Amino acid sequence: MKVKVFKVRLDQEFLHDDQKMLDEFLGKHEIVKVETAFVNDENYWSVMLYFEVVKMTAAVKEPKHVKYAAENEELNPDEEKILYALKEWRSDKAKEQNLPGYFIATNKELTSVAKYKPARKEELLDIKGFGKHKIENYGEEILEILESI
Repeated sequence: MKVKVFKVRLDQEFLHDDQKMLDEFLGKHEIVKVETAFVNDENYWSVMLYFEVVKMTAAVKEPKHVKYAAENEELNPDEEKILYALKEWRSDKAKEQNLPGYFIATNKELTSVAKYKPARKEELLDIKGFGKHKIENYGEEILEILESI
């Protein structure tokens, strides 16, 4: 297992770039564990990610299941309502768990949920960014939001 530490500075001039770098890393690696700490005197989040290194083999593999990801797609009014509700839920959940919102789910992941509208936990696996851990922790709540709108 390997460890990578990120510094997510909250100053507006750095926040977007720091979040983008973290999002890119999260999208390319299988994360095993996450630890966060807020450094108050310097106003940033320290994010420690534990991840597995995937060893490449010479054997030919089946192509990986392509996951759904909303790519710059327009949302209809119903999908906008779903996205708004999901963002509100994420904000509340992040405050409750003392985590940055993008640790719960990124905007792109929430947009994909609003567009794809999964009805079962298994269907959440078809959305890029949703793995076993995220579905176990948040799947039921996400599906309840989709059912209520």
